Amino acid sequence: MKRSDRTVAKRATNVSIRSDLLEAARQAGVNLSATLERALAEELASIRRARWREENRDAIEAYNDYVDAHGTFSDGVRSF
Repeated sequence: MKRSDRTVAKRATNVSIRSDLLEAARQAGVNLSATLERALAEELASIRRARWREENRDAIEAYNDYVDAHGTFSDGVRSF
């Protein structure tokens, strides 16, 4: 279950960023906290996907081998 941004407590933290990027972000009006949260959420989702693929690699390979050998259930009814 995914929590909404409004229901999760926020904590102040310190991060180090290149000064030129910080200045450009401030001049552009970029919300650094929101941007970092989005980037972290995307990075964590990417890591979870990669872990899932690795954890399920054998099962995926077995399924692909089965399909290569036997086809899929819909092979006889597809029109494409």
